[in-house]
Amino acid sequence: MAASPLPQSGPTPAPELAPLSEGARILNTFVAPSKTFTDLRRNASWWAPWLLIAAFSLLFVYAMDRQIGFDQISKTAIERSSRADQFDKLPADQQNRQIRITTNFTRYVSYGSPVIALIIFLLIATVMWLTFKLAANATVPFKVAMATIVYGSLPGIVGGALGAISLFAGVNPEGFDPNNPVATNPAYFMDFAGSKFVRGMASSLDVISIWSIVLIGIGFACNSKVKRSTAIVIVAAWFLVYKLAGASLAAAFS
Repeated sequence: MAASPLPQSGPTPAPELAPLSEGARILNTFVAPSKTFTDLRRNASWWAPWLLIAAFSLLFVYAMDRQIGFDQISKTAIERSSRADQFDKLPADQQNRQIRITTNFTRYVSYGSPVIALIIFLLIATVMWLTFKLAANATVPFKVAMATIVYGSLPGIVGGALGAISLFAGVNPEGFDPNNPVATNPAYFMDFAGSKFVRGMASSLDVISIWSIVLIGIGFACNSKVKRSTAIVIVAAWFLVYKLAGASLAAAFS
């Protein structure tokens, strides 16, 4: 009796990755980012990392309010600004009025930072989505791009935690810089009286920012055919443009 022909078997399909919970995606952003960003194809929800970023942001703001005070932050900002000499010539009542206005504005903006961050994430996601679509021919859905930006910004909670710890540990109120509270970049060690442009560009060499740039690049690479190195370069290039613009404006109005 002739043996029955053996059925031809095709290639074994690759097993699908198990879906990740929100907690697992947040954790993997730090230890295995490719897993998180690949899972965004299944579910591009970004509310959990945004809430976490918001919580650490408000913790840092609370620490500033309690340990430094927004009135002192406002006074320091005026002293370091180009209008310091003009401010010193004002009568005491006008000085107090300007400090009060600046203090209230700074307080409202600071406590509203979670909403402001969300708007910034939306703007960054739009720029990155268009850049990868037009310059790299990458068809990344916008909702995935938005989630990539929010998850890629999670290293900011490390900066927020370090900033809050340093504030509660005790810092010099007059020397505190709310925009650069911990030594994660060379600008932290530079004199405010020096070049605003050089200090602004030195702040771009920030450990937290570079970490986020790499994560966002990995995220776009995981959801497109763009090489990881190319994706990181694209994100880094936009960050450099942003820092150059900011440093130039700071130098122009100093």
